[in-house]
Amino acid sequence: MLKRLDKIRFRGPRTREDFPDLGDSPPASDNECSDDMQPKARTSLRDTEDILRDPAGSGSPLMAAAIQDFQRSESERLSEVKGHLEIALLEKHFLQEELRKLREETNVDSLRQELEKERSKRLDLEQKMSEVLKTRFWWKNLTQLHVSCSAEKQQKEVWSSRLQKWLYERFGVYIEDFRFQPEENTVETEEPLSAKRLTENMRRLKRGARPVTNFLRNLSALSNWHSVYTSAIAFIIYMNAAWHGWVVPMFLFLAILRLSLNYLIARGWRIQWSIVPEVSEPMEPPKEDLTVSEKFQLVLDVAQKAQNLFGKMADVLEKIKNLFMWVQPESTRKLYICLWVAFITSCLLPYQLLGFMTGVYAGIKFFIIDFMFKSCPKLRDKYDTPYIVWNSLPTDPQLKERTNATVSRRVQPVVSRSSLATIPSGLSREDDMGRTHSTKKGAFHEVFNLPESERPLAVCENGWRCCLINRDRKMPTDYIRNGVLYVTENYLCFESSSSRSSSSKKNKVIKLVDITDIQKYKVLSVLPGSGMGISIATPSTQKPLVFGAMIHRDEAFEAIFTQYMKIMTSPKPPATAEL
Repeated sequence: MLKRLDKIRFRGPRTREDFPDLGDSPPASDNECSDDMQPKARTSLRDTEDILRDPAGSGSPLMAAAIQDFQRSESERLSEVKGHLEIALLEKHFLQEELRKLREETNVDSLRQELEKERSKRLDLEQKMSEVLKTRFWWKNLTQLHVSCSAEKQQKEVWSSRLQKWLYERFGVYIEDFRFQPEENTVETEEPLSAKRLTENMRRLKRGARPVTNFLRNLSALSNWHSVYTSAIAFIIYMNAAWHGWVVPMFLFLAILRLSLNYLIARGWRIQWSIVPEVSEPMEPPKEDLTVSEKFQLVLDVAQKAQNLFGKMADVLEKIKNLFMWVQPESTRKLYICLWVAFITSCLLPYQLLGFMTGVYAGIKFFIIDFMFKSCPKLRDKYDTPYIVWNSLPTDPQLKERTNATVSRRVQPVVSRSSLATIPSGLSREDDMGRTHSTKKGAFHEVFNLPESERPLAVCENGWRCCLINRDRKMPTDYIRNGVLYVTENYLCFESSSSRSSSSKKNKVIKLVDITDIQKYKVLSVLPGSGMGISIATPSTQKPLVFGAMIHRDEAFEAIFTQYMKIMTSPKPPATAEL
């Protein structure tokens, strides 16, 4: 047993393959060994009991010796079993120690795996470090490049700033002119109405328009051959320039010459270069204090001039509009044909020949044809096509009057038949008109001290309400008078509404034959009828009389003008009456 124990204790080291796997071998314990030994002990005890129970054996000494041997053998066996148990325990501890060492050895694979992981991490770190070094290298190069670029950029900025500064110093003023800026809406302050300011503006307007009026007067004098010698020289020079194609250079030279003469005149030279001698109008000294009537008269004069000017401008614009809008097809057709002829001529003929023809025609038209037409009005009325077309063009008020006249002509026959049916039998038309024509103050001929044959025309049986503006009077009561206007065959009568029945001092009677000028007039738009009126000039008045605030101004003007033209063209002298 001791040899076995020594063999177990001092046996050589065993390899890992000599031991079973730890997972396959069950855990050993002290109970397992004791369990294996118990059946043997039990069997030996049973044998001893059987021997002791059997006394009648082969012999007692032998049996005693056998029993002693048996007991010895049993004690030896017991000691041997104890030794086996101790050996088993020692083996158990040894095996446990071996298992522990084996377990420690099994951690080598995990350590190897960890080592491989660590090695891969180290390689990754080395690779990252190399990349970091590369990036640092590139970053360093980039920073150096950036520094160099920034230095070059700063140098360029310095040069560009110097260049901009030099350009601004040289051309800054001109560059500022081309800078876009938002347009400022400036509201002009309007001056209040002042008689002094109005008079001053009128004088300034006359002084400013004097060169233009002098130029137009000289052109008219050349066309009218006011000075035969001057007009003949101008005609020869112009035709020679047109023949050689020097019309434009000639006009440019004349403009330069005029400016040169104006410069000499401004320097103090006295040069008179005018075909028609200039007439200096007497300048009235400005009045410091004006009366109410003078201020009102001044406003009326300015309003009349502005009205006439605006009226002429409106007539010109309306005629041009109606010419192009085919309002009067005969006139527009002529313009249409002329434009086609001019277009075809400009396409076929060379410009030099076309300019020559245009210049020659303009010279002949200005110096010869216009002179003949102005000298012979009948010839102009027959053959001056532009003049005829322009005068035949209607304005918008004339078109409206034509439309109203057409409508009234359609209604007039029905009205005349109905009026004849209402006249009683035994009375003539003249008796009926004489019976009905009377004013509010009495009979018509008695109010105006006219013959009984003078009766209002059929157009103005009840008269036209208006106000008479006598600009020769200074008193406001005599300046404006309200009343009714009548027109007879030979007279224009105004009945004042403020006159008494026994006195006719404020009534106004004008002979149609004494009228020197009659035209439409607009006083103020705030008056009734939009301020429409009629201006009539006579030799007995310094300024024309104005019948304003007429609602039916166009109808009254047509009736008065028609009767006036009838009286002026009739060979029979008009009847007279004592006023």
